[in-house]
Amino acid sequence: MEDVTMKVPVRLAVVYYSATGNVHAMAQRAALAAENVGAEVRLRKVAELAPVSAVEANPAWATHARSAASVAVACPQDVEWADAVLLGTPTRFGNVSAQLKQFIDQLGPLWSRGALADKFYAAFTSTSTPHGGHESTLLALYNCVYHFGGIIVAPGYTDPVKFAEGNPYGVSHTSGDHPIDERTLDAMDHLASRLLAAAQARRGLVSEPSGT
Repeated sequence: MEDVTMKVPVRLAVVYYSATGNVHAMAQRAALAAENVGAEVRLRKVAELAPVSAVEANPAWATHARSAASVAVACPQDVEWADAVLLGTPTRFGNVSAQLKQFIDQLGPLWSRGALADKFYAAFTSTSTPHGGHESTLLALYNCVYHFGGIIVAPGYTDPVKFAEGNPYGVSHTSGDHPIDERTLDAMDHLASRLLAAAQARRGLVSEPSGT
């Protein structure tokens, strides 16, 4: 992980959609990692668009909806408030979920006055199969960031965990029958730390080494 020492806390918004809980677990880990180094964090889920009947017809979806009921729902002001934004979505046919995209589409007024520009952005995803759209989903999501004038902080292969987890574009998890594992959680720690370090450096908040 990056060595992040804050004089003034960086403001991080973790905005995500999760149906059955995998992306939620990843979002929680990122929020915890950020809080542990002194960032101010808003963990926000986006609003559900699916009808209640569809949610209730899927036991895993219904269970997660109930367990995450206390998580605050994202609003555009959460993005405006943030120095850095971490976006999470499951893969939907190799693309961003409708729920997260609908939230992003609400950011037009902020975009029109330049309020989304020069913030730092990164993203994460989960899908059920190894080749089910990990990279295409993240790349599609970053198309929005280009239009914002945002600064994408890709993890690349900047830490040994990335050679194990394997996604240089963000963080991705293959769910299937596999729960979130330590490799994915470590990758989320690294992504959050790298994103905060970039935002901190931009604001001139990196602590000077002792003795200088």
